[in-house]
Amino acid sequence: MVGTRVLRALAGRRIRNVAMSIRRNQTNAVSAGSHCIRNAMSIDVEDYFHVTALAGSVDRADWNRMEYRAESNTARLLEILADHGVCATFFVLGWVARRSPNLVREIHRAGHEVASHGMSHKLVFTQSHAEFSRETRDSKALLEDLIGEHVAGYRAATYSITHVSLWALDVIRDLGFQYDSSIFPIRHDLYGIPNAPLRPSLIRTPSGSTIVEFPLSTVDFLGIRMPVSGGGYFRLLPYWLTKAGLHKLNHELSEPFVFYLHPWEIDPGQPVIKVGLKSRLRHYTNLSVCEDRFQTLLRDFSFTTVKDVLSHRGFMENTNSKPPMPTYQSSKLKND
Repeated sequence: MVGTRVLRALAGRRIRNVAMSIRRNQTNAVSAGSHCIRNAMSIDVEDYFHVTALAGSVDRADWNRMEYRAESNTARLLEILADHGVCATFFVLGWVARRSPNLVREIHRAGHEVASHGMSHKLVFTQSHAEFSRETRDSKALLEDLIGEHVAGYRAATYSITHVSLWALDVIRDLGFQYDSSIFPIRHDLYGIPNAPLRPSLIRTPSGSTIVEFPLSTVDFLGIRMPVSGGGYFRLLPYWLTKAGLHKLNHELSEPFVFYLHPWEIDPGQPVIKVGLKSRLRHYTNLSVCEDRFQTLLRDFSFTTVKDVLSHRGFMENTNSKPPMPTYQSSKLKND
C-alpha cells in the first residue's frame, strides 16, 4: 500500500531518532534557503474513476457515465497556482483531453507546460509494445493539436515504467519526447525501480539511445528511503515530514525535487466508491486537508515547470550529445 514501508518504519523504534534528526535539521537551516532552488511542480490530470486503486470496482466501460469532476477540480488548481504565481507541468490524460479540449487550451493559455499522461491510464507493463506505441503517439498528437506546440514530457500511468517495461523508454524517445518522469526509485506493489537514479539524469535506453529522466523525488532519513514527491504520500504522511524531506533536497543536497498532485486529491466531495481497505486508505485519506496543505507547500518552496527545471540544469539540449551528467544504463535498473 502507499507508504507502507515508510509508515511501518516510522512506527517502529526509529521514529524518535528520525523525528529528532529531521527537526534538528529544520532548526539549523536558514528559513529562506529552500527558495534558492526552483523545483518542478506537476499535476497529473485525471479523474477519480481513472485511478488504479479503484480499478477493481470501476469498469472502464462505465467511465463515460461516471460523474465527471476533473474539469472543475483542475480549474481550482489553476486558480491556486495563479494565486501563488506558480507555473506547473500538467501531465494530461488523453481521455480527459478528448472530453475537455478547452481545459487543455486554458492550461496552456495560463502559461503552464502541457505534457502527456498517456491516453487510457492503462499500466505500461500490461500493454503490448504496439498498443503502448499507438496510445502514446495518439495522446501526444492530440495535445499538440490542441495547444499548437511541441509536447516535450511524458509520465506513465501509476509510474508503471518498471524494470519489466523499460522498453517503453525507447518508444517515448522515438516519438519525440525529450524527457520522461515515470520512474519511482522505491519499492511498491504496483511500481518502482529501487536502484534507479534519484536525481535528474540521462538514461540509456535498451536500444542505446538516451532520454532525460526526472525520477519522482525521495530522500533518505537514517537509512529509510522516504517518498516525498506528493500524491498519496503527501496526504498520508504529516506535512512536517514531507517539508523536512524536501528541504533536505534543496538546502542540504542543493537538488531540485519534482512534486505531483492529482486534481481529485483536493476534492473531498467526490463520489465514494466501495473498495477494499488498502485502496480506501490510498485514495480517500486526508482529502479534506489536501488543498490547504498544498497551498502551504506553495508558500514554503519555489516552483516552476518540469521543463524549466531540466533546462536550467542543462538537460534539454540534444540528448545525443555529450551528457551533462553520467548516463545510467537501463540494463542495470532492476527491481531489487
